[in-house]
Amino acid sequence: MQRPTRTPSTEETFPILTLLKCLLASFLVTGLLLLFLALLLYKLGLTEKIVSIAIIAIYVLATFLAGFLTGKKLKTRKFLWGFLEGIAYFAILTVLSLILNSTPGSAPNSILTTFVLCAAGGTLGGMLS
Repeated sequence: MQRPTRTPSTEETFPILTLLKCLLASFLVTGLLLLFLALLLYKLGLTEKIVSIAIIAIYVLATFLAGFLTGKKLKTRKFLWGFLEGIAYFAILTVLSLILNSTPGSAPNSILTTFVLCAAGGTLGGMLS
């Protein structure tokens, strides 16, 4: 008796669409969390150090979410797809930052740290999905 063949789903056929959808979701989460952070800054008068830590946590949480969602949808090589989500998130974040700030104001080691955190957050999200 022959096994019925399974047709691949849209996510498996076009993984780029899944990557883009999950990336969009992560940027929406980033926007909402940054708005909440701005509200806390306004109401509580947070220090610059606390705001910097919160921004880093938001980046990691957003890339974790993107990697997790991508891993759930694609089901194979989850860590790799999560890693790619983290890199794509960082790339878009960097391009937007360069567009909005015509002079690159961040130190190179700060940019490298952000890259590592975004890639690690996405990879971890993919692995845990």
